[in-house]
Amino acid sequence: MEAFRGRRQRRQRWLWRWRRNPLRRRADVVEGWVLLGAWLLTLLAGAALGLASARGVERGLAQERAASRPVVAHVVAHAPGRSGARSSSGERVWAEVRWTAADGSPRTGHVRVTPGAATGAPVAVWTDARGRLANRPATPTEAAVRAAFIGTLAGAAAAAVPFAAGRLLLARLERHRLSRWDTEWARLGPQWGRMAG
Repeated sequence: MEAFRGRRQRRQRWLWRWRRNPLRRRADVVEGWVLLGAWLLTLLAGAALGLASARGVERGLAQERAASRPVVAHVVAHAPGRSGARSSSGERVWAEVRWTAADGSPRTGHVRVTPGAATGAPVAVWTDARGRLANRPATPTEAAVRAAFIGTLAGAAAAAVPFAAGRLLLARLERHRLSRWDTEWARLGPQWGRMAG
């Protein structure tokens, strides 16, 4: 019974701005609605923009993945560095490579290869729909993680706007209420002193 009464009191304490009460002021009701509206807008804006951003990123990465294709290129000239010497940090060097595009035309470009790669050594590269060099596209798992991360950031940023606006409005209402209280006290305070004497 005690636990039920405690839960009920907590709920009543949270809803005090909407309960009928002779001490409830109009400012309390306005504050309650502002607080509720700010929280709803915060949740809706954050969720909507977060989901939209995540979907957009995932769609863009899927299109990039669909437009990219792996191609085997060959080193044109001996790459700088010692043959087979690869540092412990996995450092690679720039070298010119040649490959054949999907339309059959020969293409050349510069990519990173292992130091000392011999002339004609095969190198895996990615090309776009026009046969130009492109970055390796994100895998579906990488795309999902990236989309979730960007969606979370965008959602948090979108949610911050109505949350901050609500906090500012509540602070302004609080200052207004305190100002009215000071005015009333200045008017009624001296009367209390006379009654006590």
